[in-house]
Amino acid sequence: MFCPKCGKAEQLPETYCRQCGVFLPDLSKPVKRENQPEEHLKANTVLSLMTIVTCFTLATLLYVFFGFRSGTHPMIYATAGLLIAMGGWHIQTFIRTRMLKKQIEKLKPKRANEAPAQSEFNRVETGKLLDEADFANVIPASVTESTTRLLVDEPGRDSSQTKH
Repeated sequence: MFCPKCGKAEQLPETYCRQCGVFLPDLSKPVKRENQPEEHLKANTVLSLMTIVTCFTLATLLYVFFGFRSGTHPMIYATAGLLIAMGGWHIQTFIRTRMLKKQIEKLKPKRANEAPAQSEFNRVETGKLLDEADFANVIPASVTESTTRLLVDEPGRDSSQTKH
């Protein structure tokens, strides 16, 4: 593998170039697919609802079991207040997520209009567009492919003797 930045040969994928230090990804591995915005919104909605229920349940339990009794530590009230504030924050997050989901759903009909153009493109037969491959007249490898081995630093060779 050659470094795409400096051109140094004999590099290993998933490492760094020994000459310039740029990361060399393994291009033979499949690229990770990114999640669609709808999937993120669904996850945010579920997590917000779970947090809302948990916060208000815990705050209620703290007040029922420990609140308004003699000798109750002030941290109980502070913790219950914090849980209520967290629940309130996640309520507004839930509302904003729903609003964003409605805006994305409004855009979907526009995306649906683009689909017929893509399906027409997929119906075109490529055999009519391209000529068949002709392996009888194969062009030999370029000069650079056979001479790049000479450019690689050889062990025992002094780089000061190289002519410029």
